[in-house]
Amino acid sequence: MDFRLSKRTVWLLIYDILATYAAYWLGSVLTNVVDEVFVNNEIYFVIGILALINILSMACFRLYNNLWEYASIHEALQIVFSVFLSTFVGAVFLWIIDVRLPIRVYFAAAILLVFLDGGMRMVWRVTYKNRGMIAKKEAPLTRPRTLIVGAGETGALTISRMQAHDPNMPGIPIIATDDDPAKRKLRVHGVRVAGGSEDIPDLVERYGLEQIVVAIPSATAEEQRAIYSICIETNCQLKTLPNIRDLRIDEIGDVSLRDVDVTDLLGREEIKLDTRIASSYISGKTVLVTGGGGSIGSELSRQLAKVAPHHIILFDMYENDAYMLQQELLREYSDIEVTVEIGNVCDADRVREIFNAYHPHVVFHAAAHKHVPLMEQCPREAVQNNVFGTLNVVREAVAQDVERFIFISTDKAVNPTSVMGATKRMGEMIIQYYAHASNVVFSAVRFGNVLGSNGSVIPVFKRQIMSGGPVTITHPEIERFFMTIPEAVRLVIQAGGMAKGGEIFILDMGEPVRILDLARNLIRLSGANVEIEFIGLREGEKLFEELLMDQENTTPTKNKSIMIAIGEEISYEEVAKRIEQLERAMEDDGANMISCLESTVETYHYTTHKELHASPSSSA
Repeated sequence: MDFRLSKRTVWLLIYDILATYAAYWLGSVLTNVVDEVFVNNEIYFVIGILALINILSMACFRLYNNLWEYASIHEALQIVFSVFLSTFVGAVFLWIIDVRLPIRVYFAAAILLVFLDGGMRMVWRVTYKNRGMIAKKEAPLTRPRTLIVGAGETGALTISRMQAHDPNMPGIPIIATDDDPAKRKLRVHGVRVAGGSEDIPDLVERYGLEQIVVAIPSATAEEQRAIYSICIETNCQLKTLPNIRDLRIDEIGDVSLRDVDVTDLLGREEIKLDTRIASSYISGKTVLVTGGGGSIGSELSRQLAKVAPHHIILFDMYENDAYMLQQELLREYSDIEVTVEIGNVCDADRVREIFNAYHPHVVFHAAAHKHVPLMEQCPREAVQNNVFGTLNVVREAVAQDVERFIFISTDKAVNPTSVMGATKRMGEMIIQYYAHASNVVFSAVRFGNVLGSNGSVIPVFKRQIMSGGPVTITHPEIERFFMTIPEAVRLVIQAGGMAKGGEIFILDMGEPVRILDLARNLIRLSGANVEIEFIGLREGEKLFEELLMDQENTTPTKNKSIMIAIGEEISYEEVAKRIEQLERAMEDDGANMISCLESTVETYHYTTHKELHASPSSSA
């Protein structure tokens, strides 16, 4: 729990203490007993006790958590109740310790304290509103006519700040909706609650609205997705904001509207990192992340830093991203050592140097070639990096007797139709083989597409939309599983803590998303008028991805978002034999390499390379 006090709260506490002294002195003066009360210095200690009781009472009424810029009669009544309660409790306490003050002093002081405490807060409110009006005159804002979805705490804050012309929340609040029938036809800061979510399209048309602000961040992901699906059918700008209950009081004043993005539209419940599981094998340890500068590796490093490892080694081919990540981590976590090492997992000598230099306790292997069409054109590179690069890291992990090794796999390894998928499946088999043949706890984590990763579909779509289109889709029925990079990484870390050795963990990816729907939603959110063009499936590409092979099923874990794939027992001797054959085949012209890959991954059959319908960089 965060016990830090904001600067605003500290000033309020100091003010309330001084106000208590002033109220009792003035109360004594007004009741003509000042000479009886302030007879010696002990009275200042006594009033200090009363001041402490007063601020404790106000804290119980959460009067240090309010935004006084938006205070109303409710907050004023809370001050009255708090002051009179604290006065009564203080009088009883002083009576118990045999300190007597005239009763009329208590009454006078209580009334004065209401005016002193409440008055200062009201001045704060008026000053803020005047400042908002001045800001409006100095810098006129474009203020769209706005519908607020949600008439709760966050909705009320949004309406109030819009009315105060807050530049962080531009808009004119015209009408509100809420799915709670009890709030219908009520008013929030003068704005009428005119219906529920189902009424949004009609209200937009009736009132000529230009913007919708979804102000219900505490709703479930499924509820939010249903509301967004209604809002996105209108031509309004779609905005949202964070849950103010998750913020410190000094952060609330800086909250601003943000655009709804495609991540919001997926409607997945946020997955939080179980720090207890993560700490059990990460805290105080040296952790090596291969591919540490990539989209998955960099987020892995950020999440790992939160559970206090001793040392993080970022091993990557590309220096720029790795260096920038190192600087970011060092700024935020001064107590953690972060080192960048440049190199290629395909270079066995370089991998050995890294392990000999740092002796990592835990390895996350995220380095891989992952672009399906490119790897169809360059199968040797896919095998070299994804199979033998993995093998180099695995062998050094065994030689150094590391504690845990977590291999980042993909749903494309399931019944693969591509070289990339087959090489990642081979990587899983290598992990299972060495889990059987060594003391290292090896495991693999298999998941689908991650939103916003390098080369993923959404950045491609966004570039196409910005350039005026068309947005290119391979097939109207193509579907993919999606999750955000942070939630995928959190589950990877938690799965690593659950591993006993040899497991392939499957992450709950939710329902598959049709890429056509994804593209349409991105176009609507952008407000652009862009065409969609279908270009045909690319080489190695599936229409539908899977998370389990035909012969596999799952067994649950304690985490409902993580399962373990259970399939046919692999022949460890056969895997070792195939690795040797593949190593020899890499020296040939490539035909034997593919043949060996096919015989090792029985569900994979290589198709002859054909000319691509479109370049990978311009198609989705």
